Amino acid sequence: MPSTPDAPRIAVDRVLCTGHGVCAQTLPGAIVLDEWGYPIIRREGVDAGDAALAVKLCPARALYLR
Repeated sequence: MPSTPDAPRIAVDRVLCTGHGVCAQTLPGAIVLDEWGYPIIRREGVDAGDAALAVKLCPARALYLR
């Protein structure tokens, strides 16, 4: 999905993140994991429902929407 002005933008708090990788499983096109298992945001604009689910499922509460 291309990023649109009103699409939710996903972000990660790198201090809170503990590298579980749930975000990459929930948003596979938007988030990939680095070699240590920490997320790299490839695409900030994501589907609102998918973004809300990813934020809800993050065990470290490190994902948020901006």
